[in-house]
Amino acid sequence: MMRAMYAAVSGLKNHQTLLDVTANNIANVNTVGYKGSRVSFADSLSQTVIGATAPGNGQAGRNAAQVGLGVQLASIDNLMGGGSLQSTGETTDVAIQGEGMFVVAKGAPPALPGAVEYTRAGDFTFNDEGFLTTQQGEYVLGRKEAGAGAPNTYIQVPKGATDVAIGQDGSVSYVPEGGGERVTAGYISIAKFANEAGLVRTSGSNWIESAASGKAQDGTPGGGFGLTISGTLEMSNVELASEFTNMISAQRGFEANSRVISTADEMLQNLVNLKR
Repeated sequence: MMRAMYAAVSGLKNHQTLLDVTANNIANVNTVGYKGSRVSFADSLSQTVIGATAPGNGQAGRNAAQVGLGVQLASIDNLMGGGSLQSTGETTDVAIQGEGMFVVAKGAPPALPGAVEYTRAGDFTFNDEGFLTTQQGEYVLGRKEAGAGAPNTYIQVPKGATDVAIGQDGSVSYVPEGGGERVTAGYISIAKFANEAGLVRTSGSNWIESAASGKAQDGTPGGGFGLTISGTLEMSNVELASEFTNMISAQRGFEANSRVISTADEMLQNLVNLKR
């Protein structure tokens, strides 16, 4: 009976975690660039009541008899599949079609960028100095030349420039004040990872690399990296139908484990009442 109660307690705890993750997914169903999470369970330790034996001495042998001791959290996986693309018509709204993530950093130009983070949220803007930034105030990093090898730097469009455009190759171009030929301010940097699901969430739909994700492979759109689509945003990849199913499953699992505890408690009460 005590084993049953402890097993049920582990079920309560882990179904609460399932509900927590599901609730966070539902809360971010309209968050730009959000990637959902998935909970996986695994059985916990088992107590061997009777050991396994091999055939011999006229006996056929027998399998082990074990009693499980509950459930444990196996993993909380990041689901890195692409979200739906939404057309906005805003030049500075950029989605990545294919592999890769935008590279952003905090810091103040002309100093070199500090620690970098990564995101699929492309709702960018220009600050009062003409630097391309995120809505959280981080700088969107780019390169002066397309391709890999060049160092990351800031992307700045001079004041008074007009007709700003962002191409599929990540180029940020503009027409100088007073007219003239179009000038390319830089190319938006894209990074990809051997194990993208191994990235660690921070905040604002940002991620940082970890030992599980591997080192970032930097480049610019095209040539193995995704293309940048201006005037479009990648929305959350959360599937509401699946999340509501998970929510019902978490609720029923919690209720069932609660019932096990109540049943074990009644059995213990009957046992105590044997002596009157």
